[in-house]
Formats: sequence, C-alpha cells, structure tokens
Amino acid sequence: MSALTRFLGDSPLRVLIKLLIVSFIVGFIMSVFNWSPLDVYYSLRDTVLGIWNMGFEALGRLGGYILLGAFIVVPGFIILRLLSYRR
Repeated sequence: MSALTRFLGDSPLRVLIKLLIVSFIVGFIMSVFNWSPLDVYYSLRDTVLGIWNMGFEALGRLGGYILLGAFIVVPGFIILRLLSYRR
C-alpha cells in the first residue's frame, strides 16, 4: 500500500469519485436553500462574534450540556466496553 493510499484511506480514484458525489450533494442542497459559501462564512463569523460578545456565557452553558450528557454517555460507554471485553 502506497503512502498516498494510506493517507487518503482508499485509492486516489475512489476518493476522487466519493468527493465528487459528496460535493454534488452539498452543492445541490446549498442551491436549494439559496446559500453561498460566503453565507456560510458570515454565519460562522457571526456565531463566533456572538459568543465573544456574550462574554463567553454560552461556553459555560456548553460545558454544562457536556457534563449533563457525560453522566449518561460515559457509564454507557464503560458498560458496552466491559460487555464486549468478555467476548
């Protein structure tokens, strides 16, 4: 297996075909919603500026959501790993 194939995860031709298909789907969806790449860029920029202007309060809420989810996800992950370890 060549270094390029290892890097891409598949043969270059197959990766190119997959990228073309995904690009077509994303382009079609963006066309349906009348979005442009600049619209996406401006939305991301406005989101970052909004978080910055809120004094990072949103990041505190995000951390709270992560902790709440972790109380469910981490024990479930540990249980699943223990059950699969016995096999």
